[in-house]
Amino acid sequence: MDSSAELLEALDMIRKEKGIDKEIIFEAIETSLVSACKKNFGTSQNIKVEINRETGNVQVFAQKEIVEDVYDAFLEISLEDARKIDPIFKMGDIVDIPITPKNFGRISAQTAKQVVVQKFREAERAKMYNEYAAKERDIDTGIVQRNERKNVIVSLGKLDAVLPVKEQMPGEEYKFNDRVKVYILEVKQTTKGPQVTVSRTHYELVKRLFELEVPEIYDGTVEIKSISREAGSRTKMAVYSKNPDVDAVGACVGQNGARVNVIVNELKGEKIDIINWSEDVKQFISEALSPSKVIAVEINDEEQSAKVVVPDNQLSLAIGKEGQNVRLAARLTGWKIDIKSEAQAKMTKFIDFSKSDAFLEQYEDEQADINGKDAEE
Repeated sequence: MDSSAELLEALDMIRKEKGIDKEIIFEAIETSLVSACKKNFGTSQNIKVEINRETGNVQVFAQKEIVEDVYDAFLEISLEDARKIDPIFKMGDIVDIPITPKNFGRISAQTAKQVVVQKFREAERAKMYNEYAAKERDIDTGIVQRNERKNVIVSLGKLDAVLPVKEQMPGEEYKFNDRVKVYILEVKQTTKGPQVTVSRTHYELVKRLFELEVPEIYDGTVEIKSISREAGSRTKMAVYSKNPDVDAVGACVGQNGARVNVIVNELKGEKIDIINWSEDVKQFISEALSPSKVIAVEINDEEQSAKVVVPDNQLSLAIGKEGQNVRLAARLTGWKIDIKSEAQAKMTKFIDFSKSDAFLEQYEDEQADINGKDAEE
């Protein structure tokens, strides 16, 4: 089989396997052959290369412009000489004169092979990029391979992804062959192929894990309204059920905590608070400060801020260690939250309790129940 037939066969294979149009490869080979011709034969002529699409045969032409007075024989030709080639030529036309050099068949075969290999690689990279770009903002299971300058290299099957130090969970160890769920943060196309960056700290990782574990979230019955997360420590998640007969929090927790525990284990013990979302801002803020009880909430719509009063013995619980609980609640709700204990609030006239009767009555009823039980005992 000659080189022309081999070329056509190779192009057919690439078209079938990689979906690359043969015409694109023909044009790329022709462009490369122009450079190869000038490089190997040192010509200063305007070169044109044509490949016969049916036979694969290659022809080289010197392109010359028809002028009245010829000053550069490499680039120009007289009208008289041009009409010896074809009588239809007129002044200003470009004439293609065959000049295929000796040994050009060998050079063209080498060049064609290089272009085909290059296009093959480009197709592989494009296919890989498209496959992983479709997974961007989703999760995948990776296998830890090695550490490189504090970054962790994780195999996603067909390629390795980078887990940068800033996307690693604090205190989490990544040992060789460990299986970890990762969030695909970004997929970039580079000259060396697709580059994938993954995360273990992104709040969307928690969301995707719940979508995997909770059928009601996957089918849309339960909706995750917002998430705030401090990776490796604590996450707060607000959920809402479109079906009044479905308990959104219960669905996420699962029987005896089975569903949420799978996610907690995957996140190496990270605490997860699941609360009911409410369009009533006061109710939502009260829920967000769980596990602390709330006596009263007063909101300022203009400043998107809220003043919250909690029982005297729960102030530290509401604020959380180093302010974590109130900080996560603020991120979850999107409201600035200022907290005081009941005693502090009454002393400083922090809020107008009359505007928060519902919370106050609820708290007082609970206290009355507790006091009644204590008296019975």
